[in-house]
Amino acid sequence: MAAAAPVLKPVAPEARDAAIAAIKQLLGERLTTAHAVREQHGRDESYHASAPPDAVVFAETTEEVADVVRICAQHKVPVVPFGTGTSLEGHVAALRGGVCIDVSRMNKVLEVNADDLDCRVQAGVTRKALNEYLRDTGLFFPIDPGADASLGGMAATRASGTNAVRYGTMRENVLSLTVVTPDGRIVRTARRARKSSAGYDLTRLFVGSEGTLGVITEVALRLYGIPQAMSSAMCSFPSVADAVNTVIMTIQSGVPVARIELADGPQMDAIRKFSKLDMPVAPTLWLEFHGTEAGVKEQAEMVQAIAADHGGADFKWTTNPEDRKRLWQARHDAAYANKALRQGAQVWATDVCVPISRLAECITETQKDIAESFLPAPIVGHVGDGNFHLTIVLKPDDPKEVAEAERLNDRLVKRALALEGTCTGEHGVGYGKVDFLVAEHGEAVSLMRQIKKALDPDGIMNPGKILRM
Repeated sequence: MAAAAPVLKPVAPEARDAAIAAIKQLLGERLTTAHAVREQHGRDESYHASAPPDAVVFAETTEEVADVVRICAQHKVPVVPFGTGTSLEGHVAALRGGVCIDVSRMNKVLEVNADDLDCRVQAGVTRKALNEYLRDTGLFFPIDPGADASLGGMAATRASGTNAVRYGTMRENVLSLTVVTPDGRIVRTARRARKSSAGYDLTRLFVGSEGTLGVITEVALRLYGIPQAMSSAMCSFPSVADAVNTVIMTIQSGVPVARIELADGPQMDAIRKFSKLDMPVAPTLWLEFHGTEAGVKEQAEMVQAIAADHGGADFKWTTNPEDRKRLWQARHDAAYANKALRQGAQVWATDVCVPISRLAECITETQKDIAESFLPAPIVGHVGDGNFHLTIVLKPDDPKEVAEAERLNDRLVKRALALEGTCTGEHGVGYGKVDFLVAEHGEAVSLMRQIKKALDPDGIMNPGKILRM
């Protein structure tokens, strides 16, 4: 769907075959070399080209993962972890072939400690499955990246989403991990205490490592009480700057808003056409408030007043669950609405994050680029923490359109870095944004390489992702 995946030195055929034979003897039919299964496991939901592994293993326990990794380490065969395949920067592409370890069958909730507001799950449990399991406990897990991703994958990519402005990202909500290291050791990175000063913070090292330092097999998470009440609101503005200034004032005023989402005018136009909803084609904010019934009413009224000071019009808020669901459905339809803009087109979804005080400038300058481009590219974002997405709609078989999409993405990232932001707020690096990492981190990248070499000297763990070695 885009330029070909980078070509890395393939593994020696005799080593590959020996590793696959040894794993086959261990796991039997839970190892497959079927073409269709390998193709499925070599691609994610991004525009990036597929790169299938040589074999796919369906592991069911941490010990099985360790056994597979030890065999691969012995033969120096690459290992690529796979959760649900919902990543967006080519994270699961097997750039050197090798063995893909699918953890989707590792889907058990291992323990819930309601009094301590924490739980421990296998890496293949998805966020929706966890919240369904928790439904009768009065607790929930708030991180919502949109897709029903696996919690192991969410930890590996340091995911966040719509609730991050109040509840934080996976970085703040992962308490500990069980990880299989590149030499096949099983390591638990922390105990259940809420804080510790003992040793290096290995949990944070593996959160966001994208499978390049080990395979995450279990995740311990913070949980939260389900709010007594929730209210949702929607409001349109004369400009993106007015909407963003409303967000800044809301946060500076101490309003504990749970979600703040932004869509620009072209995005609202796409949603209006797709969802058949009667709403203004103007920059729009969606907001959600959690708390007591009196608290969410007060929060909504405070933000309504702030929005009015910045030209906000037609401010609507509701606590009715059905009305709230309908209001948010428009936001959730954004990706489908964009894809429907052009028949036969696909979407290139990219993201950046900047300090919130620079957000209006970053979006406004990006809109100028889009206005001069021949490709549609609506903007939507989690503006409460300065994170937004550009969704470029292109025909993937047209080299001219692919080149233009690459140009828009390149300018967006360089602009974000110039404004002291990051090349990715939540999608991760994968192989899609490897070239931007040095521009963002400079000399720190050499330290990252040293860590990678120390833990994975043979470079078998998800090669070609995050770093060029």
